Amino acid sequence: MAFSPFKFLQEVRSETNKVTWPTRRETTITTIMVFVMVALASIFFFAADQVIRYLITLVLGIH
Repeated sequence: MAFSPFKFLQEVRSETNKVTWPTRRETTITTIMVFVMVALASIFFFAADQVIRYLITLVLGIH
């Protein structure tokens, strides 16, 4: 089976034209939502870490 770079690039271009690209507004909203979710996840994991730290120091009697 022969490999033709020209044919490959034509097929890539053809498939790229079929993609439904997001609008600038969709991209902006999605980006903001990602940052919000990252902030919420970091707050959750910080709180969970603090609770676990407190419980371990309580159980082990470390001050």
